[in-house]
Amino acid sequence: MATKKYSAEKLKYFEELIVKELKESMEFLDNISRDQSKGARESSGDLSSYAFHQADHGSDTNLMEQNVRLMEQEREKIRLLKDALARLTEGHYGNCEMCGELIPQVRLEMIPYATHCIECKEKTEDRTRRRKR
Repeated sequence: MATKKYSAEKLKYFEELIVKELKESMEFLDNISRDQSKGARESSGDLSSYAFHQADHGSDTNLMEQNVRLMEQEREKIRLLKDALARLTEGHYGNCEMCGELIPQVRLEMIPYATHCIECKEKTEDRTRRRKR
């Protein structure tokens, strides 16, 4: 059975979408990294010489932890987007890795790095939930 494929025009559209999202993610990551390297006082605009209160230190630590989590999530998204570009180049972008059917265009527009159709993704999530119980 021949695997269904998106048209060259659609694949070009998805490629542009992925590249745009990849660029936005990289810029977002750069901005977070830049803010992280400035330090708490400079990024908040407080350049005074007054000492920080203990609560300020706790808030700064919390903010730094949130930024680290955001950076990790964005790095993972960048990896997934790069993988999607590789699938495009290899000629199997848009096909579900489980059933081989085309992933609906609407899903790929929302999650351009999706590797499963909705039905198969739900099955894998159901299995994961059952294992965690």
